[in-house]
Amino acid sequence: MLNADPDMAARFRDAYGHAADRASLLDAIATYERLLLTPGGRFDRWLGGDTAALTAEEQNGYALFKSLGCIACHQGVNVGGNLYQRHAIFHPLASPKPEILRVPSLRNVATTAPYFHDGSAATLGDAVRKMAAAQLDQDLSDQQVQAITAFLQTLTGTYRGAPVVAPPR
Repeated sequence: MLNADPDMAARFRDAYGHAADRASLLDAIATYERLLLTPGGRFDRWLGGDTAALTAEEQNGYALFKSLGCIACHQGVNVGGNLYQRHAIFHPLASPKPEILRVPSLRNVATTAPYFHDGSAATLGDAVRKMAAAQLDQDLSDQQVQAITAFLQTLTGTYRGAPVVAPPR
C-alpha cells in the first residue's frame, strides 16, 4: 500500500533509509501516536501535585477505577491503548466480533461518544456500567458509575493550547 504512492514511499525511504517494512511501519505509527498526547487535563495537574484539581467525587472515582480492576487494562500514560484483550469475559459486550480488541486509551474519552467498537454505548455512564459487567463481573450502583464517569472526565486534556472538545454531530 505504501509503495503504491511514490511520494509516500520516497518520504518513508528518506525517513528510514530503506523501503517500508513491518518494523519501520509500526515505528512510524507509534511515533505518530505519541504526537497525539493531550496533556493538561485536570487529572494530569492532580498527579503533578495540584491537590485542588480534582473534586472528592472525582478522586473517589479514581479510587474505584483502581480498586475494581479497570487499571489492569487501562494503564500507562494514555490510560490504555497499549494492550490487546478479549472482550465480554463475563457477560456480552457490544458485538461479539472481533473477540480480541485493542484496549482503547481513555484520554479524552468524555469527548468520543458513542463507545465501544460498534458504537453500542451512547453515553459514558452506559459504557462504564456495561464494561464493569462484561469485563469485571461487577454490577455498579448509580453512584459508582457517576463517580467513575466524573473521574474519566478529568482525562480530557488540551491540544495545541485549546481544550479537546467533542466533534459536532
